[in-house]
Amino acid sequence: MQHLFISPTVWNILIRFVFTLTFLFILIAVIYFRYSKKGKFLFTLFLIGIIVFFICFILKGVDIAIGMGLGLFAITILRFRTRNFSLKDMAYIFTVIGISVINSANVPDSPFFGFLIINTIVVVAPFILEEFMRKNSFDKQSINYDNVELLKPGNRQKLLKDLSFRKGQIIFRIKILKVDFKRETAELEIFYKG
Repeated sequence: MQHLFISPTVWNILIRFVFTLTFLFILIAVIYFRYSKKGKFLFTLFLIGIIVFFICFILKGVDIAIGMGLGLFAITILRFRTRNFSLKDMAYIFTVIGISVINSANVPDSPFFGFLIINTIVVVAPFILEEFMRKNSFDKQSINYDNVELLKPGNRQKLLKDLSFRKGQIIFRIKILKVDFKRETAELEIFYKG
């Protein structure tokens, strides 16, 4: 078990591939899909991970500098930037590529346990970050508000209570965008948990 990731046999490739696929499944299907609900990217992310794994494995047998591998990575990223991916989607693409490259690396005297720890860290980190973002992020909405009397500085708690009652959700923050004293209305941006 100690030298599982060293010998360049077909079984070694298959074992590494199953290992990689397991962590890609956890990252993509369990974490990414849970928080993004973007099923259309699952196919793309899995395919990128699989292809990068095998390309890196094959390139190890050919005498090609690491610059070539980085160049392939850069071309992939540039190609994906032509489509309008969010920064979070790009981070997941980078993480998928990273897992595949790490698991295809032939590092002498590297125990299986070391790869397990690295992959676990790479997969657990997005989960922790997603949970942190979910707990600390708010949805926002612009509304027209008709009780400008509550906009005075001393009435903040009454304003929050009134807006929470009207919205049916607890309002945590309010930003006054514009006040029309003539019509006695205000445009507010309210922040609440989605």
